[in-house]
Amino acid sequence: MILPVVKLGTLFLKTACKPIANRLKKEAGRHPKFRQFIINIAQANHRFTINMQRRIYGHAIDVAIRPLNEEKAVQAAADLLGELFVFTVAGTAIVFEVQRSARSEARKEEERKQEIQAMKQRDEDLAREVELIKHKVAELQQLARGRGLVGTFNFWHAHRDGQVKNT
Repeated sequence: MILPVVKLGTLFLKTACKPIANRLKKEAGRHPKFRQFIINIAQANHRFTINMQRRIYGHAIDVAIRPLNEEKAVQAAADLLGELFVFTVAGTAIVFEVQRSARSEARKEEERKQEIQAMKQRDEDLAREVELIKHKVAELQQLARGRGLVGTFNFWHAHRDGQVKNT
């Protein structure tokens, strides 16, 4: 049940973020200072990617890497910015959901602790009542022993009728 909801939420999040990411891409290419900044980011990312690929495939790593041309660098950086935006929004949503879930679990745990505390209190109350009843039964047994067998029957009979006499 939860998996389809998660997939639907993820799809919605990506769909909602794409126009914003595309707008970021478009604006990234227009401003000169920002354009140079993203070109530098794209070139650094390109060098890092090429070096990692060379290491993975076992090729020489000290060979010079040709830089990307300016348009490819802008496009690559804009794509990177768009994806970073989507991942940032998705990551924020995940963090929010984890925190919400943790708060919910903490609330449930507190309710369980309160229920357990109420059960313990009820058990203690019942134990006190049982002790009181045991004490009363013991008193009645002592009273019955003091009167003897015939006195016991008279006591119970008189007690039932509501005519307990003090001796």
